[in-house]
Amino acid sequence: MRLKVFFLLLIFPLCTLTSQEIALLQYGGGGDWYSNPTALPNLVSFCNQQIHTTFQDKPQTVTPGSVELFDYPLVHMTGHGNVFFTSKEAENLRNYLLSGGFLHIDDNYGMDQYLRKELAKVFPNKELKELPGNHPIFNAAFKFPNGLPKIHEHDNKKPQAFGIYNEGRLVLLYTFETDLGDGWESPEVHNDPQEVRLKALQMGANIVKYVFEN
Repeated sequence: MRLKVFFLLLIFPLCTLTSQEIALLQYGGGGDWYSNPTALPNLVSFCNQQIHTTFQDKPQTVTPGSVELFDYPLVHMTGHGNVFFTSKEAENLRNYLLSGGFLHIDDNYGMDQYLRKELAKVFPNKELKELPGNHPIFNAAFKFPNGLPKIHEHDNKKPQAFGIYNEGRLVLLYTFETDLGDGWESPEVHNDPQEVRLKALQMGANIVKYVFEN
């Protein structure tokens, strides 16, 4: 058994969970991975104030095929368009998630059709499953009894939270038809009402708290 564990550690580097930082995923394919530039810094500030995290003011950027990916317990991904992972990037992402990492993907509108086929490369034998409204992530720091909040309207569809699990652990969260990242942006970017921005930031804080405590 000890040899098996040692062998697994050689294959799957452990995430440095003590790093206490969030990173932004820079992926290929032409999609605007850099959209919502004020979103993560604002979420970081909110979390530092409200749930007592100690994040740096400016989150770092990592690529899906990099060793640096394993330094971050939580990686955020967003965009509007095409997403593409090479086979090596998909394998690295899979190893990252299996070894303790967590990926939050927020569809900024338009990436869904591309994202799903790329996730099939990462986990060919797993499917996205919708999270129930009573999932602990909706109550980790702030209460959302009805599940994921609606931040921006696009296609008159309900907001949905999908997840991928490994051995009972949620390793990936995909938030769809909500646009949390837009709500995290500075007020002048989208002119969202304060109560809408607050919901988005609170849900973001829930994701952070859930990831760092599970």
